[in-house]
Amino acid sequence: MDLQEEKSIVLKAQKDPQVFGLLFDQYYPKILNYASRRVPSVALAEDIAAETFCIALDKLWQFKWQGVSFSAWLYRIATNLINQYYRNQHKKLTLSLDNWLEKTGFEPVGDIDLEQEIIDAERELERYDDFAEIRKKLQRLPDRYQAVIALRYFEDKKIKEIAEILGKKEGTIKSLLSRGLDMLRD
Repeated sequence: MDLQEEKSIVLKAQKDPQVFGLLFDQYYPKILNYASRRVPSVALAEDIAAETFCIALDKLWQFKWQGVSFSAWLYRIATNLINQYYRNQHKKLTLSLDNWLEKTGFEPVGDIDLEQEIIDAERELERYDDFAEIRKKLQRLPDRYQAVIALRYFEDKKIKEIAEILGKKEGTIKSLLSRGLDMLRD
């Protein structure tokens, strides 16, 4: 989805919440994938992805086009929730996707099979034994390095996109990326 199409859908969704389903269908798998690479379980990643879209729907009226794409906004929300999880590991996010769908009455408009998405994500994680080791090392890093490395290497985001998502300057992102990789090597 290009930026103009995304903008058009967001503007329509701000007036008609049912249109939000198009954004959900487009970005839910990406946000779920991002979260599943940052947290220890797919179930938790599902909770974070669901909470991300619940927050986005609730705050959609506040979203303004100021040089940051809607998808960057979603990644920022997800990153904040992941950071919150690690700060408060003893507290569990209580809003699951099923609870959110029940609470809002919202249904995705596309033909995606959310359960299949989760199963596929679990299989992908299981296939890469090295990934578990990398994730353990990554989770030992401070949150700011985890987010930058995950967005760059797991989500294939460019430096500029990461800067938009995290609300930081491009130079800061480059520095965080470099330092984070050095910490991983050590």
